[in-house]
Amino acid sequence: MYYVDLNSDLGESFGAYNIGNDSGIIPLVSSANLACGMHAGDPVVMANAVKLCAAHGVSIGAHPGYPDMQGFGRRELALTPSEADMYVRYQLGALSAVAESLGGRVTHVKLHGAIYNRAAKDYALASAICEGLAKVNPSLIFLGLANSEMIRAAAGAGLRAASEVFADRAYEDDGTLVARSKPNSMIHDEDEMVARVIRMIKRDEVVSVNGKIVPIKCDSVCVHGDGARALAFVKRLREAFADNDIEARKMAI
Repeated sequence: MYYVDLNSDLGESFGAYNIGNDSGIIPLVSSANLACGMHAGDPVVMANAVKLCAAHGVSIGAHPGYPDMQGFGRRELALTPSEADMYVRYQLGALSAVAESLGGRVTHVKLHGAIYNRAAKDYALASAICEGLAKVNPSLIFLGLANSEMIRAAAGAGLRAASEVFADRAYEDDGTLVARSKPNSMIHDEDEMVARVIRMIKRDEVVSVNGKIVPIKCDSVCVHGDGARALAFVKRLREAFADNDIEARKMAI
């Protein structure tokens, strides 16, 4: 039997604007990464997502991004490592307050969008963020791109690190994600997506966009909640897990 966390980035609606399908996806995943109000989300959206997580036994994670609502956190901002650290702490505090007021708790942190991609390669940034998180709550799990500087920085800060792979994203030869601005950065075919995920879980490897076999550690599989086929992808993965002796189990266990 193989065990892996299945996560999705959720809680990304705002006011009257709906993004993703929290009510459909949360019951099917083991961990949810909830936007904290700076790239997406608002207090009411956060509260509703926390309630859904509690109702379905899903781990609650903070999903902080750059303060860039217009760009959905996917544009690079010139924040210093110390500034980025404080923005992450601020967002973690917001979601933690909402979760704890509703009887829940934040168990992990996963960065969003441009700050995630930058921290995957920038050890100084990743280290500042991880050290800041350790000061807030050293029991947090830091969910970061497998084989990246985020995993190394988490270990250096004394945080538990979980290596993340992506069901719906293509990989470069160095194990980083293909930028969304490039062709073929996203996986759209369900059969291809399932085959890639099963290979990552069982064989600890992924085929890059150029055909290279890249070693990869898989503690958690992500399906982006804002994708047009996110719910269909999650459903297919759950079916594939059942057929391949894989159990979705949250990281906090």
